[in-house]
Amino acid sequence: MDLRIFTEPQQGASHADLLAVAQATRAGGFSAFFRSDHVLAMGGAGLPGPSDSYVNLAAIAALVPDIRLGTLVTSATFRHPSMTALAAASVDDISGGRLELGLGTGWFEAEHRAYGLDFGDSFGERFDRLTEQLKIITGMWATPVGQTFSHTGRHYTITDSPALPKPQQRDAQGRAHLPIIIGGHGPKRTPALAARFADEFNVGFSDLDTTTTQLGRVRAACAAAGRDPGSLVYSIAHPMFVGTDDAQVARRAAAAGRSPEQARESPLAGTVDQVVDTLATWAAAGVQRVYLQVLDLADLDHLALVAEQVLPAVREF
Repeated sequence: MDLRIFTEPQQGASHADLLAVAQATRAGGFSAFFRSDHVLAMGGAGLPGPSDSYVNLAAIAALVPDIRLGTLVTSATFRHPSMTALAAASVDDISGGRLELGLGTGWFEAEHRAYGLDFGDSFGERFDRLTEQLKIITGMWATPVGQTFSHTGRHYTITDSPALPKPQQRDAQGRAHLPIIIGGHGPKRTPALAARFADEFNVGFSDLDTTTTQLGRVRAACAAAGRDPGSLVYSIAHPMFVGTDDAQVARRAAAAGRSPEQARESPLAGTVDQVVDTLATWAAAGVQRVYLQVLDLADLDHLALVAEQVLPAVREF
C-alpha cells in the first residue's frame, strides 16, 4: 500500500509551511506530497490566504527532490483547460517528471463567488465542462511536436494551438502525458469518465462499503469500455489523527478543531496499531493508495510517527 501526504492550505498555510511539510514527506519516505486546489477557507480566516496550486508546487518541485507532487483536486471551473495543460506541463518540467493532475468538477460555490469564478448553472453543466477539459488537456499533450491541436465544443474553442509545452512523462503508447486522478461518487457518468481518462480513481471521505461499491463501479466501467480494470490505481483520502495512545490522538484532534469522537469518524484516527489494522482491511478490499489528510501543518512529529511506525507496516499490503 502506498501512503501519500495530502494538505489543505486554503485553511491557512504559507509557502514556508507547505515546504516544511513537503520536506518532511520526503524525509519520512512517503511517496508524494499533494495539496488541495481551493481559494477560500471552509471556516476560519485561512490566513495568510490562498496560494495558487501550480505556483506553489513549482516552488516545492525546485526545492524538494524525489517525491511525486500533485493536486487533489484542481477544479475544472478555475482555469481554461489550455492554461491548466500549460501550467501542469511546466511544473512537470521543473520537477523532472514528477507531477500528477487531479481534476474534478468543482463543488464549493462560495469560493467561486468570492473570486468571481463561473460556477455554472448545475452539476451536470460542470460535469460536461470537466469532460471537455479532459479531452482538451489530454489532446494537447498527445499532439506531436510540430503539429497543432484544435477543438470546438460547447464550452471551449481552441484553434491551431501548438499545444506546448509537453509534459516530460509518457503514457504506455509513448505520448506526452501526466497521470490523471479522477474521483467522486456518481454511479454512472463518473465511472465511465474514469474508464476513459483516469490513471487513478479516488474515493474521498467515505466509509468502506461506499468506497468498495464505487470502486466496483469503476472496474465494471473499465471492463465495459474494453479497458483492463487493473490499469487504474484505486485510492482513498481521509483525515489522519494518529498517536501512540488515545490521549495523543485526542490532542491531535483538538489541534485540528475536532473532538475525539469527530476525529474517529475517520478510519485513519487511532493508535498506530489501530490504524495499521484498519489499513490492512482497506487493502484487502482493493485500496492500493491512501492520501493522509494532514490538518495541522505545524505538527511535523505527526508525520514522523506515521513514517516510522505505520508506513513500514503497510508497505507489503
